[in-house]
Amino acid sequence: MDDHIKQLLLLAREHYAKREYDKAEPLLRQVAKHTDRYADVFDMLGVIAHSTGDFVLARDWFERALVLNPNYTEAQLNLMVTLNDLGDYSEARKVYGHLRKRGGGQRATADAFVKGRIANMHADISQAYADVGMQVEAIQELEKAVALCPSFPDLRTRLGVQYRDAGDRVRALEQFERAKQENPEYLQARLMLGVLHLSAGEHEPAEREFSAVLERDPENTGARMYLRITRAQLAGEPPSSAPSPPSAGQL
Repeated sequence: MDDHIKQLLLLAREHYAKREYDKAEPLLRQVAKHTDRYADVFDMLGVIAHSTGDFVLARDWFERALVLNPNYTEAQLNLMVTLNDLGDYSEARKVYGHLRKRGGGQRATADAFVKGRIANMHADISQAYADVGMQVEAIQELEKAVALCPSFPDLRTRLGVQYRDAGDRVRALEQFERAKQENPEYLQARLMLGVLHLSAGEHEPAEREFSAVLERDPENTGARMYLRITRAQLAGEPPSSAPSPPSAGQL
């Protein structure tokens, strides 16, 4: 592969890592035309196609990646998700069976690993939907992620923020509380729970959450700011400025 193609691949990977898919895709296609040595090029093209809803094309790219490297875990997982989206559940089970077979005697560990990777992929797809304002689809993807890994507090927190931004306070509260129960040290869940209480005028529970965050992380700027506003409200003083709660894309 000549230096020009190497530079294209380097730039494509940089854009891909930044989720600048519109810039990464044409570069990756140029690389794919000149060499088939890199399975990750086809995997990245598959992820980009999947993010646009072109599941057939995504499947083709992932399969090309697996021709080059049959044990490419990320491509196998991506292919599983895509096959499920296409309704081809039998083929998806075959791919999953291959992954489990490779896990050998560490079946439980392999299952947990696979579920975690798939859950994170759903979370990535959710963010792609959120970035273009497709909130319903973003929520659906995060719901799939949480269903796979209900003990991941970060996924529950992201889902809670999506529910909150959609105006579903009850479900948002449930997710933040569950995330806090799963891991009381995951401070983002407690911060978002406090913000939810503060936005509803529930100042005492908001104060408890912000104080709990600051006990564990005294330098948490958001918690300090929100706690100051909460205490001003409790004292009947007008806050100097009330910041908007973080959106799902800011988590």
